[in-house]
Amino acid sequence: MKENLKDRDVLLVKEKDSDKLNVVTGMNDDGTLKTAKPEQKNEPEFLKIDKQGNVLENFMSNFLRQSKEPTHFHFFRAPLNALENVANVLGSMLKDPENPSNKKFLDEHRVLPEAFSKKEYRPIEESRIDWSQFEQLGIKKEMIDKNSLDKLLNWQKTPVLLPVKAEIGDTVIRTDARLSLRENAEGKLNLVIHAIRKEPQLDGFVYGTRLSQEDKKNLRQTGHAGRLVEIEPAKGEKMQAFLSIDKLTNELVAIRADRIKIPNEIKGIVLDEQQKKDLSEGKAIYLEGMMSRKGEGFNAAVQINADRRSLEFKFDNTPGLSQDQRQSRGQDGLPKFHIPTKLLGAELSKEQQDNLRENKTIYVTGMTDRAGESFNAYIKVNTEKEKLDFFKWNPDKAQKVTPDNNSKTQVAVNSEGKINEATKNLKEPLKPGQKKPTEQQYKQEEKREQQNEQKPVKSRGMKM
Repeated sequence: MKENLKDRDVLLVKEKDSDKLNVVTGMNDDGTLKTAKPEQKNEPEFLKIDKQGNVLENFMSNFLRQSKEPTHFHFFRAPLNALENVANVLGSMLKDPENPSNKKFLDEHRVLPEAFSKKEYRPIEESRIDWSQFEQLGIKKEMIDKNSLDKLLNWQKTPVLLPVKAEIGDTVIRTDARLSLRENAEGKLNLVIHAIRKEPQLDGFVYGTRLSQEDKKNLRQTGHAGRLVEIEPAKGEKMQAFLSIDKLTNELVAIRADRIKIPNEIKGIVLDEQQKKDLSEGKAIYLEGMMSRKGEGFNAAVQINADRRSLEFKFDNTPGLSQDQRQSRGQDGLPKFHIPTKLLGAELSKEQQDNLRENKTIYVTGMTDRAGESFNAYIKVNTEKEKLDFFKWNPDKAQKVTPDNNSKTQVAVNSEGKINEATKNLKEPLKPGQKKPTEQQYKQEEKREQQNEQKPVKSRGMKM
């Protein structure tokens, strides 16, 4: 078997009234399945499933759309490099599927077509909302602003907390909560309350599964599980999902992995295959040189947020990143800070960029602040905080020079005007290293004092 096929799976199928497992090879135009025996010689015909691809999703979507009796078939997933062994084991267990140990193994390999069914997305029409449900919680329609209403109509939670009052008998419960709308089996919209929790509930069963210690650690530290978690919200409906914590309510939120589309580009940065793979698996990636709507460059950690159903940007690049994902460092141990080509609307020359990389200060003119005003500033890389610092004055020349011990008296007398008993009448400056006047300076000072005493004092008269 080819080496590049070892990480692929195949789809096994058993018809309802048969005890034989075959490998799916495709689908006929009339919706019937094409199959082959699970033997090595038939390997070129098999429908092969990449573990990170969408072959299985596409096949199941077509199968549900074309098949007249989708419940007539039972599907199982098996690794290609162990196909014959797994097929034999599954075939043996299917003879007694209700045996607990057999059922567990079968469920681990079972593929449910209904898990791949896709409903056409349609926003909620405002006329369908029953506002009396809101009023029962003390919330009037006027309290729902346009932003919150847009979120509700798009099957999302209100972006802000609302004061909720619930009456149970004689007891009144008041709390803050986010609200959302959900459709029941009869097609009626019901109001769902997402109340504030003291802390996330991570123990016990979460969406039909138990979280590992690593999952709990990641959720507490970053707000995300950091991987795809297999959940079972309803019996027999297992699916891969992203798991995150609602930061406003501490509610644990899951969303099916196939509901999130991984983009090819984020804020001007084209993702490579490894980055897209990491995002699709719930991991965080660190991107440099992204561009904001204002045209400003920035770096951030990016990760899927199940609560927002979209990407989340974290500007502290440490949380959420594994050791090998963190920003690489240079030979001097300092982070390789991304040097932008444009800063607050001002183009940086190659020389300016090179100077910043060498930790030198540059002077940039023509930048624009948030108020739209133009300004100039000295710029230098802050290697500790991995950002650019702005200065009004050149930080390299604004340092105060401290004289050494031999020059302290000289600087104090000559520059700062400080005197002591020995220097109080001294007119000449002290020389380098000199701490008191010389003998010649003493004689000159005495002669000068005598001349001052011999000068006649001019009378100014008497003031009347």
